[in-house]
Amino acid sequence: MSDAVLRLKKNQERRLRAGHCWVYSNEVDTAATPLKGLTPGQAVTLEDAKGHWLGHGYANPHSLICARVVSRDRDHGLDGSLLVHRLNIALGLRERLYPAPYYRLVFGESDGLPGLVADRFGDHLVVQITTAGMEAMKTEIIAALCKVLNPLSIQLRNDNEIRKLEGLERYHETAWGTPPQSIELEEAGLRFQLPSDGGQKTGWYYDQADNRARLGRYVAGKRVLDLFSYIGAWGLRAVAAGAAEVVSADASQTALDALAENAARNGLGDRIRSRQGDAFEVMKALKDEGERFDVVMLDPPAFIKRRKDMEEGALAYRRLNQMGLRLLSKDGILISSSCSHHMPEDRLLAEIQRAARSTDRSLQLLERGQQGPDHPVHPAIPETAYLKTFFLRVLPTF
Repeated sequence: MSDAVLRLKKNQERRLRAGHCWVYSNEVDTAATPLKGLTPGQAVTLEDAKGHWLGHGYANPHSLICARVVSRDRDHGLDGSLLVHRLNIALGLRERLYPAPYYRLVFGESDGLPGLVADRFGDHLVVQITTAGMEAMKTEIIAALCKVLNPLSIQLRNDNEIRKLEGLERYHETAWGTPPQSIELEEAGLRFQLPSDGGQKTGWYYDQADNRARLGRYVAGKRVLDLFSYIGAWGLRAVAAGAAEVVSADASQTALDALAENAARNGLGDRIRSRQGDAFEVMKALKDEGERFDVVMLDPPAFIKRRKDMEEGALAYRRLNQMGLRLLSKDGILISSSCSHHMPEDRLLAEIQRAARSTDRSLQLLERGQQGPDHPVHPAIPETAYLKTFFLRVLPTF
């Protein structure tokens, strides 16, 4: 049985021909090829307004992004064979770059598998499926992962908010094998254990690993504040790099308990302490207590999840950085991040600069970072470039 056809309106194929893979519902010629009646996740063939073939994809008539291209090869649509092929290509990159099997194995569109994310923790995989098209292929995805990697376990953590937009239920499920009671990973010689409940998202933030590797030149012998600390990725790297003391703050006591265990596991517990609470409230309390730090690290969750929230989110980033700046000692270092893909890099830097001016500080931008190469950026898909990290020297006004 041939795939259903989705024909685009005139000139609406330009983004696809440039390499993007998303189709919006208002780009489809619904008079010629109605979206109504398609099943969420159904395989489709995409055509331009003149009927010229564009690619194989899958559709969801209930989503603003109503289709995604998965193959531009007429002979290969989305099936088990294509999944295995794409997984092998993704694995080849990671094995070339990483000496140990701890990384993001699949990064959605950038690896030719839109709607699929997979993190590798040695012999164990944690997977997120975010689209109806990939959900329809769940059985084939698990089989392909088993064929390529032969893992001991695969867990599905399908609790991402994006699934709501696709009309999908949210759930956790063991899809293969028997997961360990707690997952372990290694980063830069440190051993981390994830919380027993699995932690946030897939459990770890591999995307910041390369930025954390830059810490050594800034934190040696310094007093450091780690906001949104989670289970210690930044904080323990700072201590291992020679920080005199790290204060880690997070809203989750479960995360802080895991951080303490990870600190002890690595013999670093004597130079790290924690504060539980909302980051803004913790910073206010530290300011009231007269605390000062040589380095402040800000790695918050995404404040801007929808484009329409840009101004409110930008204000939140400015306020966060204002409070962080007020806690810095003379000639301090601010390390500030955003994982909101809606927040442009230049706008984030401008908001930090506004925060500096409002606190009578001057800034010197020393380094800027992005997500690591296990989260490759697709040049035609700007949405895949989401992470921004700035290393800034903070001085009195001059």
